[in-house]
This record gives sequence, structure tokens and C-alpha cells, in this order.
Amino acid sequence: MTYASRKDDHVRLAVAQQRACAGEHRRSPFDDITFVHHALRGTAEDRVSPATEVGGARWRAPLYINAMTGGSARTGEINRALAIAARETGVAIASGSMSAYLADDSVAETYRVLRRHNPDGYLIANVNAHATPRLAARAIDLLRADALQIHVNAVQEIVMPEGDRDFSAWPRNIAELARTVGVPVIVKEVGFGISGDTVARLADLGVRIVDVSGRGGTDFASIENARRPGSEFGALSGWGQSTAACLIDAAEPARRHDVALLASGGVRTPLDVVRSLALGARAVGVAGHFLSVLEAGGVEALIAEIDDWLTQIRQVMVILGADSVPALAHTDVLLTGELAEHCRLRGIDPAGYARRSDPARLVLERNP
Repeated sequence: MTYASRKDDHVRLAVAQQRACAGEHRRSPFDDITFVHHALRGTAEDRVSPATEVGGARWRAPLYINAMTGGSARTGEINRALAIAARETGVAIASGSMSAYLADDSVAETYRVLRRHNPDGYLIANVNAHATPRLAARAIDLLRADALQIHVNAVQEIVMPEGDRDFSAWPRNIAELARTVGVPVIVKEVGFGISGDTVARLADLGVRIVDVSGRGGTDFASIENARRPGSEFGALSGWGQSTAACLIDAAEPARRHDVALLASGGVRTPLDVVRSLALGARAVGVAGHFLSVLEAGGVEALIAEIDDWLTQIRQVMVILGADSVPALAHTDVLLTGELAEHCRLRGIDPAGYARRSDPARLVLERNP
């Protein structure tokens, strides 16, 4: 099994997952988050700034195209289209795993197109947690990347027929990369979630940006299981914590350790983006939905979709009276259902989220 054929398999199976859910409302933990509507708190759209700060850089919008692919002729064409969409909409973009390039530099162009067609955009290179500083530097240099994303994917690797079986060196490798690469380091899961305990551990390793990447989007356990002749790992489908649960779980460790949280995994709509921002994310990544739009309608359809999402994000902020991304952290949200139960089991009071805009509470938070 070559890297190229594996990457093509991943794209084919990921698009199939998205199409299987097309036309239906997928129940999600995001549906357990409801904003308390305060009818007189709306603001003016021209007062709202959706800009956000990530790793010392100012992003025009709190939305980014998250890691997808690269390493084959077909995935190179996908990356070219994604780069054009990022350039035209002004959103940040992360490459897919660059393991294929690090093993065979003949596929370099399938990744390099991300910078060629988006010369001034914020671009994030992506490597696995086995990468050495030398390999990470090669990835960063190829893309002239602004940041490095390190993906951790033990569940996917275990189910993958040809996957890794030893993850014991990951903490040491991540610490070395955080110390040496010279650009901001982002650690992300691939759809199984990062707990608050893991955020604290990553902070101790020197990481200051974490993408919680929770369950609910592309399910790589199911994808890899579909590539196994016996499909014997079906029980692991749905493994992990949801993005919403991860954000809540990680909020206090992130604040205590000065870690910026990003969110991805199962983001279906612009409202899910705003929900994630209200739970503490600095920005929100989307992969599977944008890939599905691209495959169905081409790059112009994807540009129109991202532009529409950006408009809706800003207009929901208008309704909420939030003139900035940080202001969303003071909106009142009701956490119900399975998400509230997750909070209680993890020792987090979900009721506190319903009263965050109380003036007396805000004074206490700002003047502890």
C-alpha cells in the first residue's frame, strides 16, 4: 500500500461519510448548546470584528480550512483548489499530513501548491508526532509555513492496517519540536478529542496552541476499518469526546496554562462555529464539510460557501451583541442533554454557563 493510494482512499471514504449524512440533520452535541436570547442586546454589524489572535498572529476571521490531504496527483488538485479558496476568502489553511512528502520528495508539488496559489495567506504545515526537528523543518520550509500542526492519532493508527503501534515517544518528540522549530506549534487530534488533562500535559511540554478536534466529524476509525479486509474494529466507531465536551473540559487548564484553544470536529454550520467560540475557542476549523462542497461543486462553490459562513458568523455575533470573538465568552449558554451530563461527570457545573453575562459575575471575574 503506497502513501498515494492510502491518501486517495482517505479522501474517497471521507467524502462518502459526508454524503451519507447529506440532506439530514445530524444530531450532535452542538445541539445541546443553546444561546439565551436577550432581545435588546443586539449590536450593529459594522461594529462587529470577527478577527482573532492565534499564536501572535491576527487572523481576519475565526474560521480556517483544517488539515485534509496531499501526496497523490488527485490530492494535489484538491490542495490547489483549497489554496485558491483560502486566498479568495482570507481564511487560514492547514495542509494535510506531510508524511508522504517526508518519505518521498517526488510528491512535494502536491503540497507546494498550497503556497503557490495562496502566497500571502496564513498556512500551517502538518506532521505526525514521530517527526524529528529536521523533518519538521523540511515541511515548514517547503510551504514557507507560518505555523506547525502536529497531529496525534493513536486510535487511527491502531485501526490502520499498516499503522504505528508505539506512541511512547510522542511526548518527548512534541517537546523537542515545540522548543526547536521556530514557528508556533499547534497540537491537534484527528477527531477523537483532547481532554483537559492532555491540554495541561501539552502545556508542560511547551505547547501553547491546541486544536481539540473532537468526535463528530470525519471518523478515521471507521475509515481505517473500511480498509481492513475483516472490518474487525467496528466497535471503535464513535470513540472519543465531542468537540463541545473537549472545549468545556479544557477551558480551565487552558486558562491556567495560557494555552489558546482551537476547535474542529463535527462543525456542521456557522452556528456551530459561534457555539465553539462561545465555549472558548479562538478559531474553528472545518475539513469534511468543505471537502464535500468542493467535490460536489468545485472551487467556486467552496468560495461561496466559506463567504456565506463568514457572513453568518458575523451576523450571529450581531444578534448576541458580541462585537468581538473574546466577547462571545461572556454570552449566556444553556448546556443540556448528554453534554450537560458529561460536564457533571467531569466535575464541571453546566449552570455557570447560563449566567456568564451577569454584571456582578463579570466584575468578580475581572477583579478576583
